[in-house]
Amino acid sequence: MSTQMQEAEWIWQDGDFIPWHDAKLHVLSLAVQFGSSVFEGVRCYATADGPAIFRLRDHVERLFDSCRVFRMDPGRTVDEVMDACVQAVERNGLDECYIRPMVLRGYGAAGMNPVGSPVHVVIPCWPWGTYLGPEALERGVDVGVSSWQRAEPNTFPIAAKAAGNYNNAQLIKLEAIANGYAEGIALGPGGLVSEGSGQNLFLVRRGVLITPPLDGTNLAGITRDSVLLLARELGIPVREQPVPRETLYGADELFFTGTASEIAPIRSVDRITIGSGRAGPVTKRLQQRFMDVVHGRATAPQGCDGWLAYTRRGAGRRVEATA
Repeated sequence: MSTQMQEAEWIWQDGDFIPWHDAKLHVLSLAVQFGSSVFEGVRCYATADGPAIFRLRDHVERLFDSCRVFRMDPGRTVDEVMDACVQAVERNGLDECYIRPMVLRGYGAAGMNPVGSPVHVVIPCWPWGTYLGPEALERGVDVGVSSWQRAEPNTFPIAAKAAGNYNNAQLIKLEAIANGYAEGIALGPGGLVSEGSGQNLFLVRRGVLITPPLDGTNLAGITRDSVLLLARELGIPVREQPVPRETLYGADELFFTGTASEIAPIRSVDRITIGSGRAGPVTKRLQQRFMDVVHGRATAPQGCDGWLAYTRRGAGRRVEATA
């Protein structure tokens, strides 16, 4: 699977569009020196009514929550950043893409006190297919439990989607690839299952959908939340509970969730086959319902209005991005 980024033409930066290769940051910016930045990953899907961004408001509100944790003032409102995301998709003429809104500390301060460094808001977007490979959504992936664990709660604020947190994720991913896996599963400091390198984790056991609770070691994923809502709508029993590592091996089904990964089945863990070794019935049912919603073929669950923000007028229907 290629990791090469497919470039777009324009990037929104601090209120203006600049050419892709003109988006630069000084090597002594705090974002480069100390990873002082927060970000979001958002997907835009092709629908019959034009490109639609999935749960845009929820993503941007989480971005602002991350900013508050790190005392970064983006200098813009949630609606302004949402509108800039829509503009970025439109300016680049994309029907399907991945959007990466970022809030960065720039060049100015030299130490841990960030006062003196400007805060920048940058929004690139680019075409990006299935994160774990073109066959991952149907055939599933092989994963291994990582030797790298997640940090203790109240060390790195995992609820904030901060760039620095992903150094740990890179170690997990690199180790997994070196061991012949597509992904890794991280344990928390207490030895219980936390999440993947950049995904939340679900398992199915005797018809019950189970996921680890949010315990300060894993991200409150927006796709995770979507799956929980869809499962309840479909009448699938759901439990959020601690998951010991050994529980993974006896699961009937396992799958990752995430904006990049979407709903990706797991066919083996540590070379132990999970269930039938392919996507199970509960996974397929949730995956199909999710894909129907994000592609505009079906409505979101009751009470979940505004899940799709259409970027331009399509077949006579429009939902405003700020709705």
